[in-house]
Amino acid sequence: MSRASKRSGASARASSPREPAPALALQSAPAPVSAPTPAPLGAPVAPATPERVVARLRRSARVLFFPAVLFIAVVGVAVYAFGVFPDDWQRIAIIAAAGLVVVLGCLLPFLAWLTRRTTITTRRIIMRSGVFVRTRQELLLSRGYDVTVRQTPGQRVFGSGSVRINTGHERPLVLRDLPRPALVQSALHELMISSNTITADRRRAQQSAPLDGDTVVWGRH
Repeated sequence: MSRASKRSGASARASSPREPAPALALQSAPAPVSAPTPAPLGAPVAPATPERVVARLRRSARVLFFPAVLFIAVVGVAVYAFGVFPDDWQRIAIIAAAGLVVVLGCLLPFLAWLTRRTTITTRRIIMRSGVFVRTRQELLLSRGYDVTVRQTPGQRVFGSGSVRINTGHERPLVLRDLPRPALVQSALHELMISSNTITADRRRAQQSAPLDGDTVVWGRH
């Protein structure tokens, strides 16, 4: 009877389902979210719209007409003089004189034309000039200027003209002998109107911005 009870107890333990072991699920803690650090006072504010280049201008290439004619004439005269003067010292003098004329009358005017350029962006007019001494001048379009066009009879034939920008000083800024000056004038007017509108919107936004506290530092809200 003891053997039967032992067998019945063993079969009961074998038939009863085993309880599953509790699964330990490791959950990772959420990463802390860092609050954005405020910008320091006086830090430059990024512009709303990036500055873009509208046009790059140079004087009309017809200003190089006389240097080109002078170069051809100097080369022709030098070749003719080589046949007339057989002595070596005479030929050396001819080469030196021809080289001096070419440098002063052809090369320097070409470099002056090449280095003098005007860049018009959506915010500024940038003028660069100078061969040995470089000069850079900028005008902000947001200030607004009086722009006029002047064309001589010769400039009208070649479709060029001078754009005169009155900056309020005694001597206005003159962009000489530009191609299609009327188009440059209309583009400057449109850019000035657009720049003035953007500047006025920014000023109104700054004036309507809420102030923190009662103390206001000059130039900072």
